[in-house]
Amino acid sequence: MKKLFIIFGVLSFLLFIRPIIVNSMNVQTSTSVQNTIIHKKPSNQNTLYQGAYNALLKFYHYTGFANTTPGNLLMILIGIIFIYLAIKFDYEPLLLIPIGTGIIIGNIPFVAGNQTGIYETGSVLNYLYFGVVKGIYPPLIFLGIGAMTDFSSLIANPKLMLLGAAAQIGVFGTFLGALYLGFRLPEAGAIGIIGGADGPTAIFLSSKLANGVNILADGTTVKNLIGPIAIAAYSYMALVPVIQPPLMRLLISKKDRKIRMKPQRAVSKKEKMIFPIVALLLTTFISPSALPLLGMLFFGNLLKESGRTERLAETARTKLIDIVTILLGVTVGASTQADIFITKDSMMIFALGAFSFVIATMGGLIFARFLNLFLKGDEKINPLIGAAGVSAVPDSARVVHMEGLKSDPNNYLLMHAMAPNVSGVIGSAIAAGILLSFLG
Repeated sequence: MKKLFIIFGVLSFLLFIRPIIVNSMNVQTSTSVQNTIIHKKPSNQNTLYQGAYNALLKFYHYTGFANTTPGNLLMILIGIIFIYLAIKFDYEPLLLIPIGTGIIIGNIPFVAGNQTGIYETGSVLNYLYFGVVKGIYPPLIFLGIGAMTDFSSLIANPKLMLLGAAAQIGVFGTFLGALYLGFRLPEAGAIGIIGGADGPTAIFLSSKLANGVNILADGTTVKNLIGPIAIAAYSYMALVPVIQPPLMRLLISKKDRKIRMKPQRAVSKKEKMIFPIVALLLTTFISPSALPLLGMLFFGNLLKESGRTERLAETARTKLIDIVTILLGVTVGASTQADIFITKDSMMIFALGAFSFVIATMGGLIFARFLNLFLKGDEKINPLIGAAGVSAVPDSARVVHMEGLKSDPNNYLLMHAMAPNVSGVIGSAIAAGILLSFLG
């Protein structure tokens, strides 16, 4: 960390002396003009020195030091913090390292017009960002998630799907909060999906509703909120181990945290093969606008469970999802250019994101307690698994499991928690489809 402070000290110093150098350049230019008037025939040696000096000043003008702003330095620091959290504390490293690197890349100062920045037409970053703006990357991520997900726990205990549905209260609560803070309907809908704690879904919906392109009925253009929404969603996903445990201990008594759930029944191979087809038909008929996400999710799961396409399933859950995660993380990070990202709207989105995540977690926990009122004996569920209703797969399920072990070292909740966790993925996609249908 000491080296980081030294680096930022040097950058800050260069930023401080920049006006002095620029003034010197202006004075030198003025003096040069006067000398040209007074001395019509300067010596060749003076001309050489003057040319070299002007070339150096021009070179400096094109460097990042001449174009750095405090906002750039702040965002670069945030990018470094993301990378530090990922490496030091293992907070979603597969997401935070690409995003943190992208934030640094997106905030390296440059001279506009050279097709460098992510928002400059024709730049390499702009071409890669096309997959974010057009919502191409999220369905590919869902394909990989489907190919690596085992829905056995949900098939064995379907009532746990209600916990995933209950956690979606965070989506609609945040939607109302965004409207209260002055965001327009499509923007509020895109912000609301942060409550689902699902980064790809948040990017998909914001690319449709808050892309800076759509024109509203009053003739105004919606704001481009893809960057702030994506960063907020992924940030809170990474902070699941920090945010959720205090809420679990606050809302669930120690006695209830010790509840042991009966072992799940065995799920047959035939059930696993039928599930993605039935789930695809049911969910997409309910929310057709979520077809790009849910269609790819269940297609990926069918590849896994069919037993005939293992090579395709292996590609989807490894190479494909890894490549798309890299592209998605870097481009989303690079979209946070300081002049666009550091705004009042971004700060409000981050505040709403924290609110939505807390509400979603509380919704799942409280509904789990409510559900226990109607269950008897060994049918009762451990209310902790309600926190897994947010769709941060599989982190929420792991956090629930670890919290359960703290209360009872022999109480294993991981597989039970996976049921509301995967249903949360489905639920957030359905919620996104409903918002898109009404607001798109």
